[in-house]
Amino acid sequence: MEAQSGASVGANKIHISFLGAMNAGKSSLVNAVTSQDMSVVSSAPGTTTDPVKKSMELLPLGPVLVIDTPGYDDSGELGSLRVQKTMDAIRQSDAAVLVLDATLGVRECDKKAAALLKEKAIPFVVAWNKADIGAPSDSGASEKAAAVFGLETPAVFVSAKTGLNIEELKEKIALVAKSSDSKKEFIGGLVKPGDTVILVIPTDESAPKDRIILPQQMAVRSVIDNGALAISCNPQTLDAALRSIKKAPDLVITDSQAFSSVAKILPKETPLTSFSILMADYKGTLRAEVDAVQKIKELKDKDLVLISEGCSHRRQCADIGTVKLPAALKKFTGKDLRFEWTSGQGFPRDLSPYALAIHCGACMLNAREMQGRLALAKESGLPMTNYGMALALCSGLLERSLSVFAAIDQKGALR
Repeated sequence: MEAQSGASVGANKIHISFLGAMNAGKSSLVNAVTSQDMSVVSSAPGTTTDPVKKSMELLPLGPVLVIDTPGYDDSGELGSLRVQKTMDAIRQSDAAVLVLDATLGVRECDKKAAALLKEKAIPFVVAWNKADIGAPSDSGASEKAAAVFGLETPAVFVSAKTGLNIEELKEKIALVAKSSDSKKEFIGGLVKPGDTVILVIPTDESAPKDRIILPQQMAVRSVIDNGALAISCNPQTLDAALRSIKKAPDLVITDSQAFSSVAKILPKETPLTSFSILMADYKGTLRAEVDAVQKIKELKDKDLVLISEGCSHRRQCADIGTVKLPAALKKFTGKDLRFEWTSGQGFPRDLSPYALAIHCGACMLNAREMQGRLALAKESGLPMTNYGMALALCSGLLERSLSVFAAIDQKGALR
């Protein structure tokens, strides 16, 4: 399957990171905002050594994932590793809270953190913490933040200790987070009321027992929400599903590993795509990954291909990432390729050894994280595509699988 782990508790929630200097009170403030002791609090610098994540309901926005991060100004060998963890959290963030110590004012690391958030277009709130003992009295919180950071930044004086203005901080977080929520539909405008959509879901030994994976769940819900009819089957019962309906389906969505077998059964004029390709469109990475898939044709003997998955799961004998995809690439290219694999939150920072990266559908990662990985690849000059497009190309079905989105030019890039 394209992803075998269960639906992530935070994959499709808005991610909100709390960042700032050591001892600015980030963890205390996170505990106050979430109304729970999710982070260890201590006066000792560097208490938070790894990002801590917790889901909460942030009204009127809805469910969000809050991330408490290590101090942005940590130093030394271990400190630099902690700072890198904070950078990874920023890469995932849809919105942020920049926590400043009101007793110390703005420090250089605070300015650097704000500059990074602006560079990555991440909306943020400034929280002047410890305001019960050190709040500036000469100007309002927002005015002071604007004077320092050079922009109209929402800001508030707060105290994690006394609870001062915590509710106001929540309201400001919800406002900036809402501005980053695209509300994009999974299937979007691909189906309309009255359409019939067939979802082909393999149930072989690599499928999770007694459930379907997140992209399949999202597809079913999106079809229903659009007033269309959803019919689910596996590749073995697809023919029976086609016979059970009076007219040809308006769209067939398959797991990428079943592209070839499904295409043999369907009439050529029936629109066909995959859950993985739909997920790339949903995450906003479709165009770049379509452009990159053509690089498969240029692979040479001994080239190293990175295969990356957003979840961690027990590998099965017919695993798509470690078995089926490498076999398909070798057969299609006729080359003696080498492979390396990553999973979960692990993604190489040094991408120079690789000739190509192929990512899963990223159902366990939020859009920011997936776009961040794509940006890292682009900065390194590394083409990165995804499972669905790679398998569609190897099956001779790339143009067909993408034609549901837009016209295709001769290079396979979306117009």
